[in-house]
Amino acid sequence: MNDDHTHVREFFTARAADWDGRFPDDGPAYAAAVAALRLREGDRVLDAGCGTGRALPPLRAAVGPSGTVLGVDLTPAMLEAAVRAGRGRDGRLLLADVAALPVRSGSLDAVFAAGLIAHLPSPAENLRELARVVRPGGVLALFHPIGRAALAARHGRQITPDDLRAEGSLGPLLAGAGWRMTSYVDEDARFLALAVREVSRRQPRRRRRGCRT
Repeated sequence: MNDDHTHVREFFTARAADWDGRFPDDGPAYAAAVAALRLREGDRVLDAGCGTGRALPPLRAAVGPSGTVLGVDLTPAMLEAAVRAGRGRDGRLLLADVAALPVRSGSLDAVFAAGLIAHLPSPAENLRELARVVRPGGVLALFHPIGRAALAARHGRQITPDDLRAEGSLGPLLAGAGWRMTSYVDEDARFLALAVREVSRRQPRRRRRGCRT
């Protein structure tokens, strides 16, 4: 795993045991964000930076028993917490870095990422890796259960115009990584940016199945 993530692993390892208890009311926000992906029965979806797996139950409900749900995180303690919470039944949990996913190119229909982008050491490169594993026309949801201003206030900070998740910054960042942003919501109750995997001129649009894990 990339040593750039050392501080992230340390941060989440120290908080994994009581992470869910810190945010007990986030469930409906996660379910609404998953619904925005408009997944279908049988779809294949990745929860990138899944943490304790709070998105896995609604993702499983959306794709049904014939679908595939993968949860990837680079912090073992967070994955262990997901297992203790019983969420390993809703998806396959993998210890991996989103910078180098053990997933075949173009094999997924969607990626869900809660709170991930702020922790990426190389956002443009990492978003390109997420694009690699998604079929053309597939979707990406960048989500946080509270908006940028509310999150900054929680940490005693203020947001700035050059914030990575600001609409004017995020749109071009996604475009450079192979995504087209289709929706952007930043309000106190949630942050949710949706994007579609662009169709390459060299790659015809088609559904692709199968993933290597």
